[in-house]
Amino acid sequence: MKKLLLTYLFSICLFFVSQAQTDYYFPDENFDSSVPSPESFLGYEIGEWHTRYDRLVAYFEKLAEVSPMAELQTIGYTNQLRPLVVLVISRQENIQNLDGIRENHLKLVDPSQSLPDVSAMPAIINLAYSVHGNEPSGGEASILTAYWLLASQSELAGQIRNNAVVMIDPAINPDGRDRHTNWANMHKGFPPVADPLDREHNEIWPSGRVNHYWFDLNRDWLPLAHVELQKKIEWYHTWYPNVVGDFHEMGTNSTYFFEPTKPFSSENPVVPRKNYEDINSKFASYFAKALDDIGSLYWTKEVFDNSYPGYGSTYPDIQGGLGLVFEQGSSRGHIQASQRGEITFAFTIRNQLKTSIATMEAGVNEREYMHRYLREFFQTAISEANSSKTKSYVFGDPYDESRNRLFLQLLLDHKIKVYENDRDLSIGGQKFAKGKSYVVPTAQPQYRMVRSMFEKVTEFADSVFYDASSWTMALAYGIPYADQTVSNLGEELSTLPTQELHFPEGGKYVAYLVDWSDYFAPKFLHHLQSSGVHVETSALSFTSNTETGEREFPAGTLVIPTAFQSMDHDDLRKKIKESAAASGVHVFATGTGFSVKGIDLGSNNVSAVQTPKVIMLIGQGTSQYEAGEIWHLMDTKVGMPISKVDISMFGRVNMYDYNTLILPSGNYSGLSSAQISHIKDWLNRGGTIISVRMASQWLQAQEIVKEEYLAGENDEDPSFVPFASRRDFEGAKAIGGSIYQARLDNSHPLGYGYRTEEIPVYRNSTIFFKPSKDKYQTPVKYTENPLLGGYISRSNLEKIKQSASVLVSPVGRGRVIHFVDNPNFRGTWFGTNKLFFNAIFFGDKI
Repeated sequence: MKKLLLTYLFSICLFFVSQAQTDYYFPDENFDSSVPSPESFLGYEIGEWHTRYDRLVAYFEKLAEVSPMAELQTIGYTNQLRPLVVLVISRQENIQNLDGIRENHLKLVDPSQSLPDVSAMPAIINLAYSVHGNEPSGGEASILTAYWLLASQSELAGQIRNNAVVMIDPAINPDGRDRHTNWANMHKGFPPVADPLDREHNEIWPSGRVNHYWFDLNRDWLPLAHVELQKKIEWYHTWYPNVVGDFHEMGTNSTYFFEPTKPFSSENPVVPRKNYEDINSKFASYFAKALDDIGSLYWTKEVFDNSYPGYGSTYPDIQGGLGLVFEQGSSRGHIQASQRGEITFAFTIRNQLKTSIATMEAGVNEREYMHRYLREFFQTAISEANSSKTKSYVFGDPYDESRNRLFLQLLLDHKIKVYENDRDLSIGGQKFAKGKSYVVPTAQPQYRMVRSMFEKVTEFADSVFYDASSWTMALAYGIPYADQTVSNLGEELSTLPTQELHFPEGGKYVAYLVDWSDYFAPKFLHHLQSSGVHVETSALSFTSNTETGEREFPAGTLVIPTAFQSMDHDDLRKKIKESAAASGVHVFATGTGFSVKGIDLGSNNVSAVQTPKVIMLIGQGTSQYEAGEIWHLMDTKVGMPISKVDISMFGRVNMYDYNTLILPSGNYSGLSSAQISHIKDWLNRGGTIISVRMASQWLQAQEIVKEEYLAGENDEDPSFVPFASRRDFEGAKAIGGSIYQARLDNSHPLGYGYRTEEIPVYRNSTIFFKPSKDKYQTPVKYTENPLLGGYISRSNLEKIKQSASVLVSPVGRGRVIHFVDNPNFRGTWFGTNKLFFNAIFFGDKI
């Protein structure tokens, strides 16, 4: 009897909670009682707690179980093995015929197929939430949106179910979302604390914004450095949604933002004007009405960026759909004080819910228009390509097969057609060999993505950028390429070509040789060193008589002598072969230490490679993005563990257990004077510090190094600037992210493996160091005409021409390697990664 009474009382409580929530989020609506409400399933009202991702997925699983109008799909898993799910909702007949709907919809993307009857086709709508894990209102809104769409008895919900296939990503970044969810719930007060200084509203490092590797996934739609977006893009190209909602949060004192963004300056140059001038306006009226109906304030057109293709709201625009960014002023917890009063979590969720519903309503009402636009988009892509002088791009590095393959994979992932180059070509002084280079024709449906990959843009409608102003991926990969006015095509590649690795047959050898030019040579080296193999490297080039005949090897070549090993020849050969297979590099061998040309293998210019023992300082005051880029690089491209030590733990560190210290950008204010002295002593005794951007400024301030800055602005500021123009005036002085040509000393240990003397570098700071006073220690310096792509003010460009990109400061028996420009930006600058690898493996040779 007591148990029955408790059950009854619990049911009554849930009823009143459900009623309260329904009144707030869905006033005057009736719901199908067979579909469990979020509060009845979770046990609390949405907005009362932050919902853990596993509970969110469990609720979606329940919806798919109880409703024939829902299907839950798992499209992949995060690094922490959380499922990446998409909940598909539509009328039952559509759910049973998803493959047929998809195949018919894909006809719109292929201009060679006849146009299907768009009047009978459902809208394909994707609602994507919480790509930034600490912007949680979107994930909660996804729960309410799914419930409303399946259970609401309203006419609008019925229209959407009947005329759309809605696909809901509850969180593109589940790992980051749970990091923030646990933080907010762990620090929730009873009653909740609205003070912005309260711990609940101030996460520790790293924040929930980022994924497992501390990356901002909303920048990864183009580079695809991470599994979350690799799987998302793979899924995206199976559907090509008409509309994609991308739901975010911004500062607490803001209201709500929806598109259109700032005209021209924040718009992508390859997207048709129709998208911005016509379609955006159509949809904006729906969002305005939805927020007006509940009295929520909003703003448009002032800022936010739709130019960079790596955003979740921009990529769909370059795929014939409409990407829509939404930004809600955040409660960053359960309640927070703002300039307009206290902002509750529930309030932020309700706004996201209303614009979610408005997105679906607009998508359904405009579905025929959007279907025709999708077909028109890909048709005009080909017609624009046909009118362009550039008919194709040819690319390929003759010495770095791995980097070619990485770039090929990126193009194929974005559904860009690539062909083998069927002839030897010489274009603008560059040679592209048959069998080692590839051709991308411009006349293809993905023409606009081809432009994004290869074009260099230096003219802009504005001088203020929310983020990067240049994103030419061919330059990021450091791939030699050229445009052609012809299109010579060999066989089309649908997948990566099968890699056939060279490994010498058994025999009596003096040494095995590996060219350091290959991108994955560092992975090979680490694998060998971890297996106990002694490895040496050459400081100068030589030509050896190998088992395949005479072969030239550049500076940086790995030399693995068969002598001086702690194992017999058979074990050595086995370990080398395993390392080669794991890294995808070619191995050659020679039976003599006497070179045909250049130094012999016993020269003093051939020396042992020190096994790196690396520590990286992280934590409050350092850049989580740069630290994550380094961690991700060493994990995924080298397979090499590095010790990530929080600044607060540095008192327990004995630096003599390590030979390399990495300092990502930061101010390092948490280090005491005694700890700084410990670093100085270790450095003077032979240690290597690798510092990135602001870390070099900190080293300068501590007088650990004594380099020189370039002087301030060359152009004098005017005596008066209107107050309202201050943002634009000061913003024009910033370097949001642009690409430059630099001159590389490839005889320097930091230049090992590079075959050219010029290299593209990425810059997104106004830190300007003069070249080193030591004429041998500025291995990377800007050229006289450096700008390759992006915006730069005239005065900053003049300073760049005079400054160093990479320089070395000798300190006692040690050295500091300064990366004034980040060589690992967003996990996609493969062209400059090798500079960083060289600093780790060859730093002691400088």
